Amino acid sequence: RSTSGAEPESARARGAGAERGERREGESAAAGIRCVAYNNQSNRLAVSRTDGTVEVYNLSANYFQEKFFPGHESRATEALCWAEGQRLFSAGLNGEIMEYDLQALNIKYAVDAFGGPIWSMAASPSGSQLLVGCEDGSVKLFQITPDKIQFERNFDRQKSRILSLSWHPSGTHIAAGSIDYISVFDVKSGSAVHKMIVDRQYMGVSKRKCIVWGVAFLSDGTVISVDSAGKVQFWDSATGTLVKSHLIANADVQSIAVAEQEDSFVVGTAEGTVFHFQLVPVTSNSSEKQWVRTKPFQHHTHDVRTVAHSPTALISGGTDTHLVIRPLMEKVEVKNYDAALRKITFPHRRLISCSKKRQLLLFQFAHHLELWRLGSTVATGKNGDTLPLSKNADHLLHLKTKGPENIICSCISPCGSWIAYSTVSRFFLYRLNYEHDNISLKRVSKMPPFLRSALQILFSEDSTKLFVASNQGALHIVQLSGGSFKHLHAFQPQSGTVEAMCLLAVSSDGNWLAASGTSAGVHVYNVKQLKLHCTVPAYNFPVTAMAIAPNTNNLVIAHSDQQVFEYSIPDKQYTDWSRTVQKQGFHHLWLQRDTPITHISFHPKRPMHILLHDAYMFCIIDKSLPLPNDKTLLYNPFPPTNESDVVRRRTAHAFKISKIYKPLLFMDLLDERTLVAVERPLDDIIAQLPPPIKKKKFGT
Repeated sequence: RSTSGAEPESARARGAGAERGERREGESAAAGIRCVAYNNQSNRLAVSRTDGTVEVYNLSANYFQEKFFPGHESRATEALCWAEGQRLFSAGLNGEIMEYDLQALNIKYAVDAFGGPIWSMAASPSGSQLLVGCEDGSVKLFQITPDKIQFERNFDRQKSRILSLSWHPSGTHIAAGSIDYISVFDVKSGSAVHKMIVDRQYMGVSKRKCIVWGVAFLSDGTVISVDSAGKVQFWDSATGTLVKSHLIANADVQSIAVAEQEDSFVVGTAEGTVFHFQLVPVTSNSSEKQWVRTKPFQHHTHDVRTVAHSPTALISGGTDTHLVIRPLMEKVEVKNYDAALRKITFPHRRLISCSKKRQLLLFQFAHHLELWRLGSTVATGKNGDTLPLSKNADHLLHLKTKGPENIICSCISPCGSWIAYSTVSRFFLYRLNYEHDNISLKRVSKMPPFLRSALQILFSEDSTKLFVASNQGALHIVQLSGGSFKHLHAFQPQSGTVEAMCLLAVSSDGNWLAASGTSAGVHVYNVKQLKLHCTVPAYNFPVTAMAIAPNTNNLVIAHSDQQVFEYSIPDKQYTDWSRTVQKQGFHHLWLQRDTPITHISFHPKRPMHILLHDAYMFCIIDKSLPLPNDKTLLYNPFPPTNESDVVRRRTAHAFKISKIYKPLLFMDLLDERTLVAVERPLDDIIAQLPPPIKKKKFGT
């Protein structure tokens, strides 16, 4: 990945409560999407990326990315599926099948299938068996036991790798796509009952081979296949004959997914196009039906590697890193935010931390960290002016990790003297020394092994304590002094749970620590007395961001449904302002925003202000002003200057929102006059990808 364009061109003067703003453009934060798997029971979507990262989105919770499993260089995930209940499995080119622990957020185990790289995987309709297709042409059946998987048997071996698999809904037969043919197996005997040869013709020219990228087995015995010759084909599995063929693309058709009712399916192509097919009556009063291709959708710039079909939407992902959720309008009952097209590009967690004292930003990538010192300007200007930098940003440090594991989380201390980060197997702590323009780095050795697999790391405001949330649900407090550390305490999870804590917030006086888990609960701990102080009443949407206000020690919590609560830690109850907000309700446009709030902070001199941002807006909530109602303009907090003071006061409301930034990865106050924002323009991400397939235009 190129780091060009990383240095900010300029500083900008901004209004809305900060006299100076600085912008910094970061590198791409996401890898391309390789597989998606939809779970109808829980309405969740699992997504695997090309770097081995696996994410779980809760579609019922406003499409929030509630869980993630860090990537690994040797794990190229080629297949992902849900099995019995809520169990998630992946398989890939290292030949292993893995199961994920969705509570502790780690990998439960990995089993070698002994068939070389695994290209495909499918769970049986009952969810009790798992089928994998391997490089050596073998199809292997595994039994899913309560705590593991067990090899059962091999099916008849084929001549080439098994690239796609699909079960018949009855569980009696399977279809397997290979190179140049599709096999139909009898599950009971494991033998191939039909072999259907796929035509190599591609735009009238015979290709060397035709790769069957996807198959789908329907209840009536039809097998639908998609292939590298740009075709969608329908086969009769009982006779092994081709029924119908659609040439839909000048390039590979790479993926297929069928609706549970089998009345529609979706395919994705290497040209970035998604096609939707529907089963419709041949004539208006006919009982006979046929498959018809409806409008194509072009929401991707590059290959659509994978698709899924939920009851209400078509889901696609590919090389351009976007996860696209396109609602089927006829299936969406309530025209709320479920009716809007979603494009999820950025992680729903922060990958940047800040040292306010030294004006440093620490950027987290898959296998390295970068430390930058912000530039500065001495120029002045009016709101909205772009000011020239008198001092450019400095790239101080490039810290590369050893080994194949991705970085899970990282943090720089407020004083700028400590950097901590974690991978699955190790926890790293570094002490930084600054002498003039030189920076030296010393690693703290013998870190305790229980700190590894940390999901969140946070320093106290005075940088004397380090808080670490482990993936087993424990919260560790580490004392820092000089160049050494001392483990002070561990808050253990409530008995009988191993719920991972994903978000931490500490009060500026260092007395209170708030921790939020994946099931939406928030616990508040007394750091001085080392005990649980209270638990915020449960709410049925996950927490996306939280912070503790200085002076009042009010905990502000944002949830994935865009609700914001304020809870008094000393009083153990919601504040009057929070109760008023819940009574009146938020503006409908606020609730319809489709990216979660990822950060909350406060102005040191303006206690009535709450600062927060999502990927597309920065907002200051002024608690001293009335809330906007649905008739008020939400995005017009500054009335025309020629209006009288009376009118201006009457139209002013609590929400001051700025949408001038490109996708926002990070925003925070450095001091009472300076705001720092990190943007990630989408065009830059696309520019870093390999060129898409060139389409031949007529007459050229």
